[in-house]
Amino acid sequence: MNPYVLATLLSSLGLGTTLTFASSHWLLAWMGLEINTLAIVPLMAQHHHPRAVEATTKYFLTQATAAAVILFASTTNAWITGEWNMTNMSDPTATTMILAALALKIGLAPMHFWMPEVLQGLDLLTGLILSTWQKLAPLTLIIQTAQAFDPLLLTTLGLMSTLIGGWGGLNQTQLRKVLAYSSIAHMGWMIIVLQYAPQLTLLALLMYVLMTSAAFLTLKLLSTTKLNTLATIWSKSPILTTTAALILLSLGGLPPLTGFMPKWFILQELAKQGLPLTATVMALAALISLYFYLRLCYTMTLTISPNTTTSITPWRTQTTQASLPLALFTVMALGLLPITPAMIMLIS
Repeated sequence: MNPYVLATLLSSLGLGTTLTFASSHWLLAWMGLEINTLAIVPLMAQHHHPRAVEATTKYFLTQATAAAVILFASTTNAWITGEWNMTNMSDPTATTMILAALALKIGLAPMHFWMPEVLQGLDLLTGLILSTWQKLAPLTLIIQTAQAFDPLLLTTLGLMSTLIGGWGGLNQTQLRKVLAYSSIAHMGWMIIVLQYAPQLTLLALLMYVLMTSAAFLTLKLLSTTKLNTLATIWSKSPILTTTAALILLSLGGLPPLTGFMPKWFILQELAKQGLPLTATVMALAALISLYFYLRLCYTMTLTISPNTTTSITPWRTQTTQASLPLALFTVMALGLLPITPAMIMLIS
């Protein structure tokens, strides 16, 4: 892609998200979301592969539907209340419609069906943008208007997302689909605690972005998108194989790694709010997710692939890719648990 075109599209992505961040007016927020969608569509379709074009079409249709519902619901709310301000959401129908549309935008269950299919059709870097940057603007809107939403609805969305995110990833052999279901499950964790401690939602989002970025960049460096090629990478770069396994375990939320921190805080907050049953279901859903991460780790580190793969022999070749961002994200995805006391100070 032409570097000038790429620079324009990436700056438009930034502009769209910033617009949504800065707005307290529904029309401006909607405009930011639209700029965001239109900027990523050419990036998604840049390879002109049938799968990429199909994924782009699916993504565009779902995002356009969500944007139309947001515009309709905010217009209805403005019609009833007399103002476009986000803080004044008094109409329950409009509020529920906006939550449903924003849930569709970030891929919360049961509006998650587009997410694995779209991510599967993209290359890893565009998939990374879709899984991290594209979640920021809709999540900001959900956080800003959280007090207007029905608490039971938020809890249902959160529980469904963590359960479906864990359940859906169990039988996958495509790594991008696994990461898509992982994303759905993490979104569930963020939504479940939103009404009690929004700062924990932001902490979970930050940790999710760090871990997902590390996972995508590792897969990009290893040039692997399937489970069977994952079994051959130990010969190519043993150290990267080790860090990749640890990143996956961090995504699963195992204790000595960064991913444990937000899960620990969220379960603690749910228990504090007198919701032990919800906390138990969330912990069990995290176990389901952990199973498929462990399956990937087992394939990667403890098996030797018996078959020759159809890809180029992944031997010890010199890579031309920049590995500094990967190194930074990997360190943060693995080693931030010791700063937990500082985080407690910040969020309390």
